[in-house]
Amino acid sequence: MTIDYRSRDPITLDGACHCGEVRFTAELPLGFASARRCTCSICRMRGPVTVTSTHDGFRLTKGVDQLASYRFNTGMAEHHFCRTCGIYTHHTRRSNPNQLGINVACLDGVSPFDFLDIVVYDGDRHPADNPEHRTYVAGRLTFMPVACP
Repeated sequence: MTIDYRSRDPITLDGACHCGEVRFTAELPLGFASARRCTCSICRMRGPVTVTSTHDGFRLTKGVDQLASYRFNTGMAEHHFCRTCGIYTHHTRRSNPNQLGINVACLDGVSPFDFLDIVVYDGDRHPADNPEHRTYVAGRLTFMPVACP
């Protein structure tokens, strides 16, 4: 399957954690055009590229009992990871609790290194924390191919 990483066409993909104990199917209603990174404290540490799904468009197919979750700060966002291998698979977004952020590294056949131009959201200065900070997009992260020595 050839993937168009700029497409806004909806796509449904299967995914899993590293060890395969947690498996899921995720519908991406905005396709890969929703790809983004975030500057909040947890995203800075784990560094994922995420894409948008919804609670209705996400289905765990294996390992419900293997999922653990983590909440911090306001407790609005809930981050899910495998108890066995520790890989973060998805989270409920603080910016829009009706959406899920899906770790693209967990999607079958998808690599976060294939996204060459990614929007970066300023989660470190979330608008809900500071009403004067209205800009949520911090910028873009663009990767340039380079030759290895």
